[in-house]
Amino acid sequence: MINISGSFLIGFILTLLTERTQWSPNLRYLVPVGFIGAYTTFSTFEYETLRNFQDGQASVGFLNLGLSVAAGFIAVWCGVMAGRAVA
Repeated sequence: MINISGSFLIGFILTLLTERTQWSPNLRYLVPVGFIGAYTTFSTFEYETLRNFQDGQASVGFLNLGLSVAAGFIAVWCGVMAGRAVA
């Protein structure tokens, strides 16, 4: 639920901060990356992937998705193997 709510929040807040010009550009970094990113880094990952697709860089977006999931899975597997070796 944290990752899903964080993804919603980062999309919502960044849309508001981008489309309303009276907000300082610094808030686009402080609020979503600083506060929401601290809540869940998954939301920042999802937003950056979305931006790749919106910018016409679908191959970069798919590469980001695939490598992030694969690298995370490998890291978890390595952690389990290291934990078993120690235990």
